[in-house]
Amino acid sequence: MKATSRHVTGCYQSIVDNGRHHGLVLDLPEAKSGDDLGATALELAGMALAGCISTIWAVVATNSGVSYRKIIVEVDLEKGDKDPTFTGGSGVVKVDSDESEDKLQRTLDKTIKACPVGKIFEQAGIETPMKLEKTNLLGD
Repeated sequence: MKATSRHVTGCYQSIVDNGRHHGLVLDLPEAKSGDDLGATALELAGMALAGCISTIWAVVATNSGVSYRKIIVEVDLEKGDKDPTFTGGSGVVKVDSDESEDKLQRTLDKTIKACPVGKIFEQAGIETPMKLEKTNLLGD
């Protein structure tokens, strides 16, 4: 993978892309003199973790014959007082499904083991345990 970032002169925005014609704006919040037109790079890392879990869940569930209607992954990451990076966190994987909780938990366990972004967090020593919540998500 080749990633490119182009800084926008005169502000704190960067346009990043993955070399496959997919890009987005990164920026700083107004409190840090940015224009708040996009997530920060660090926020994008947290978003990547949540997105990786939901994507890998779909792959694992499909390959395992696990049916579900909807999944929402919420990740809450913490930063230390003096550390500008993530120091830990936790999350919840909300699943709307008729499958048993045991089957859904096994799917989540396989998902966590296969998620490449989660492995990066793990290698960095950032613990982010994920809890399964079987729930009705029709209104979300």
